[in-house]
Amino acid sequence: MLALPMVVGSGGALAQQAAAPQNASPPAVQAAGQKPPADDVLTVDVVGGISAPLGIAIPVMPTSAAVDTPAGRTDELGRQLAGIITNDLRNSGLFKPIASNGLKSVAFSEVTAPAFDYWGGASASALVQGFIRANDDGTLTVGCYLYDVFSRNELVRQGFVVPPSDWRRAGHKCADMVYAKLTGEGPYFDSRVIYVSETGPKGKRIKRLSIMDQDGANHRFLTNGQSIVLTPRFAPNQQTIVYMSYLNDRPAIYVYDIGTGKQRLLVNNPSLTFSPRVSPDGRHVVFSMAVAGNTDLYKVATSGGSPQRLTDAPGIDTGASFSPDGRRIVFESDRSGAQQIYVMNADGSNQQRISFGSGRYATPVWSPRGDLIAFTKIAGNFRIGIMSPSGSGEKLLTDDWQDEGPSWSPNGRVLMFYRQGRGGAGKADLWSVDLTGVNERRVPTPLDGSDPGWGPLRP
Repeated sequence: MLALPMVVGSGGALAQQAAAPQNASPPAVQAAGQKPPADDVLTVDVVGGISAPLGIAIPVMPTSAAVDTPAGRTDELGRQLAGIITNDLRNSGLFKPIASNGLKSVAFSEVTAPAFDYWGGASASALVQGFIRANDDGTLTVGCYLYDVFSRNELVRQGFVVPPSDWRRAGHKCADMVYAKLTGEGPYFDSRVIYVSETGPKGKRIKRLSIMDQDGANHRFLTNGQSIVLTPRFAPNQQTIVYMSYLNDRPAIYVYDIGTGKQRLLVNNPSLTFSPRVSPDGRHVVFSMAVAGNTDLYKVATSGGSPQRLTDAPGIDTGASFSPDGRRIVFESDRSGAQQIYVMNADGSNQQRISFGSGRYATPVWSPRGDLIAFTKIAGNFRIGIMSPSGSGEKLLTDDWQDEGPSWSPNGRVLMFYRQGRGGAGKADLWSVDLTGVNERRVPTPLDGSDPGWGPLRP
């Protein structure tokens, strides 16, 4: 019998048992949270690791029997799963996967008995092995194991039972397991991104609400582009999205249900409403509303109702973002004469300016860790930066012509943003950068992309 600590899919995280395949000895999958051997010392330096990423081997995952499934043959899925794990870890900037064409094949029986001498000779400090198996009920079982090659120890293992439609998630969760174990940081690969897909000339862009996995896979359009959409953000339940739309030629905030495809108006008010963000508990939305020539921040229940006014300073208050505990809000305001960053309590009290550097500051967003605020710095060009909630420790992470709109990964280590190109074409792309400012990369999208909103880790 194979003990499986986690099920990926609509059923959530559950302990299950799966029958062993005939004529094969299945690897045992230890319970989630079980401690690795006491002499486990292999770790990745998340600060200095980018200059010397950890060598890691991720061979193709074998299968007990190559059979057809709705997702493809299990032997081919084993190859693709290894590719997903490889790309996730490589894109973090902390790992250096060995080229797949330089790796030997791993037999099903070898998954729990690695050839450590071989992997050490291949310059791998860590080894990720696993397997995939088709189950009689139509699901797939994926096992994932992490080894320290030099100490010859198993560090951690997990198993996943998934419907064929969710097979890629098993790869992301395996990569998350490896990343979390070796870095000591939270996972982030099994997450999704919503953004605005753009096409057409700069003065007449078609903008559609879109959703995809954090690596660009499983992409789909949620709206048809007949109405412009802006600043989409996930609700904590990941089932709904708040965003601004010009539906019916009236700029307003809408709530979109991912499951049904239905959308509803959040605030029934003739005034312009925009820049919505959902509270961490999912109960409220903070947004901007322009009334009589002045723009202030308001808060309303996610179900709708009468908004509560939070600010009343002259000028424009916008770009609000809750702290992870929901007690404070960061926002931008030009009340001092130029865009600057302010923080306040969630009820609007104790408003304080925290940015005092040269230039202007926009689009602030609180880190999921609570320790940093990301922003767009406007001083000649547009750059992505971070600072503490007190305003200290300002650091700029990018240096291109126009980088803006940062959004945090679930673990608070990586920022996604969009980069606007020069000239009249108006081309925009999604990019990511980590807190070192060194590991910068383009995020693939079918068309141009802007306004990314990185969602929480999926359940």
